[in-house]
Amino acid sequence: MRTKIGIVTSAKMQKTVVVTVHRSVMHAMYDKRFRVSKKFMADSTGFDLGVGDEVVITECRPLSKNKCFRVTELLKAAPRLAEVKMEEIELQTKRDHRDALAVKAKKVPAKS
Repeated sequence: MRTKIGIVTSAKMQKTVVVTVHRSVMHAMYDKRFRVSKKFMADSTGFDLGVGDEVVITECRPLSKNKCFRVTELLKAAPRLAEVKMEEIELQTKRDHRDALAVKAKKVPAKS
C-alpha cells in the first residue's frame, strides 16, 4: 500500500479532509528540479484535524467516488484559532495586571 505525507488544506467536509502532497520532479530536458503538488481526499474518521496539520495518509479501498485514502497518523498539529486567541487574551490580561502594579508602585493616579 502507498503512504504519503501531506498537509491538510481543507477540513470543511464531514469525516473527510483534503490533503496536499508535494514532491520534487526532475525536468526531462532541462534537468531542473521543480515541485509538483497533488490533492487527495482522505477519510479522517477518528482524528480531530484542522487546516495546517501534517498527516500520513495510506491507500485503501475506494470509500467514495474521489476518496481512496485514509488518515493513519497525525505527525504535527497546527495551532487552532481558538488556542491562539486564548493566548492573546492571557497576554493582554498579564500586561494589564503589570501596568496596574506599575501605577500602584509609582502612586500616580491612573489616567482615565
